Amino acid sequence: MNRMIKLTAIAAFAALAACGGKGDDSLAANVEQAYDNQADQLDAIADNTTNDAQADAIEDQADTLRQEGDNRADAIDAADVNAAATHNGL
Repeated sequence: MNRMIKLTAIAAFAALAACGGKGDDSLAANVEQAYDNQADQLDAIADNTTNDAQADAIEDQADTLRQEGDNRADAIDAADVNAAATHNGL
């Protein structure tokens, strides 16, 4: 799952490099959306699980992912990242 997060972040950097400007707001939104998408997938898995304890654990993982995405988005905004410069440094 970490690999998917990294690939999504790299894709977000690449998309923002073409936009111009700092792009940190869009970058933060893209990162948060990537985490939210993964959390939605976990929620769908939890909905299809017949074991209530396992479903609760999966939903907790989804909540943790959403919180981590929110925290990373906040950190990107707080850092005032120049997305184009960051992408060029990859």
